[in-house]
Amino acid sequence: MRFMVIVKASQDSEAGVMPSTELLAAMGKFNEEMVEAGVMQAGEGLHPTSRGARLKYAGANASVRHGPFDLTNDLVAGFWLIETKSLDEAIAWMKRAPFDGGAEIEIRQVFAPEDFGEQLTPELRENEARLRAQTFRK
Repeated sequence: MRFMVIVKASQDSEAGVMPSTELLAAMGKFNEEMVEAGVMQAGEGLHPTSRGARLKYAGANASVRHGPFDLTNDLVAGFWLIETKSLDEAIAWMKRAPFDGGAEIEIRQVFAPEDFGEQLTPELRENEARLRAQTFRK
């Protein structure tokens, strides 16, 4: 099962405050442990929303709003993409993450092709598999 681990934004991350050298080293060690265990597929930190934009779609049109955005629970400061056997295993890994000070993460399962049932026709499945193969080659 694949899971997206969403690291919630904080006042510091939105202000562009960089993590300490100690936290960066601890995070690097944690990431290395996940890579060696075959759990981590990707992981990145994100710039503050002041350097981003949101698009809102209405029919065929999209309006653009540039950041910064108000600090709410829906802002994301970073992510991991991990693969584990279960949500419980994902939770166990993330309990080891070197966070403190009220940091918050969210763990959400990523859809797999089989989750879509009959709506994902054989042709759509084949196209999805082809795109995945091309994406991971780069």
